[in-house]
Amino acid sequence: MRILLSATPIHGHILPLIPLARAFRLRGDSVALMGAESAASIIAGEDIEFLRAGAGVEVSVAEVLRTTGHDLFKGVTLETEAEFFAGARVDLTIEEAVAAARAWEPDLIVSEHLDFVGPLTGAILGVPVANLAYGPVLAAQSIEETTARVSKRYESRGLQYEAARWYLDTCPPALQRPGWVAPENWIGIQPQAHRAAGQVPPARVERGEGRPRVLVTAGTSYAAPEVVSPLLRELLKQDIDVRVTLNRASAEDFDVDVAAVGGLEFVGFTPLAELLRDVDVVVTHGGAGTVLGALAEGLPMVVVPQGADQPVQAERVGAAGAGIAFPMGEAPPQKVADAVRTVLAEPSYRTVAEKIATEIADYNTPAEVAERLASAISR
Repeated sequence: MRILLSATPIHGHILPLIPLARAFRLRGDSVALMGAESAASIIAGEDIEFLRAGAGVEVSVAEVLRTTGHDLFKGVTLETEAEFFAGARVDLTIEEAVAAARAWEPDLIVSEHLDFVGPLTGAILGVPVANLAYGPVLAAQSIEETTARVSKRYESRGLQYEAARWYLDTCPPALQRPGWVAPENWIGIQPQAHRAAGQVPPARVERGEGRPRVLVTAGTSYAAPEVVSPLLRELLKQDIDVRVTLNRASAEDFDVDVAAVGGLEFVGFTPLAELLRDVDVVVTHGGAGTVLGALAEGLPMVVVPQGADQPVQAERVGAAGAGIAFPMGEAPPQKVADAVRTVLAEPSYRTVAEKIATEIADYNTPAEVAERLASAISR
């Protein structure tokens, strides 16, 4: 079989697709990712072809600014977010995407839930589509806004918008929005903390009675040293070890006297699975990949959202009792450090996180989902 992945060209949108892509490759299927040139580096080292199609994030943001007058780099509304994903990005990408997909001849398109290029490409070419969701289902108003915009793109081509044939869901029940009912095409699939290509899932390291270790990670887009440094200074007042992801910064960019404190470790880009293997608590911006990866390992969190869908992830973690969550813009460093102290001291947070890990383990593995989809397509 030939499996075509389609995603917004951002780490957090592409990486959730990788476990399923690897499962298809282990079956012997051909797999390709279709996206802007900037997406190619994200799958470097993977046994996945790359099909260049469409515009990068900056170009799509500029198009939203041109058509709406709103700069997404300065703030996001439901309407402009929908315009980015279901309007501008589709308009700037669909023609190249259809041409690339037609030449590659996929049997199945797998898109992430904020990618509307893959499903429209599938509708145009008559290829079935599976939609992979990460994190809680989108808010009803977001669904309305995106559906209204993308439907016009279908109608202009003589097509009718309809849901993907399969809804692949990585979100455990404990984190889902209250009252949500799974659709008939729902398939649960285990989320996995990202690991390097070819890497065996690292085993958890039980650290015994030593100093607890806290991971501070803000993903690939929100780890500004001027934001993280005040928090580090507060955390280092506690008797803990702290591991900090650098992203694009260097250790020298952080306003922390490294020589004067022990237990502080800066690390460059490292797959999340490796970062999680020996920590006790995760302090995170609330990106879906980090939240689900940590919960799959049974790790409690302190969530400090910075933007995008992170406030939703934060609220659900807090509501579930798997950690302490802050409203966006309301997380003074001292209070965040106090929250870390509380999560370390109160066993209930770890207990809930481990319960959610069990929920995740009950979902289908990526290999099982790959087999199920392949079987359905071959009938």
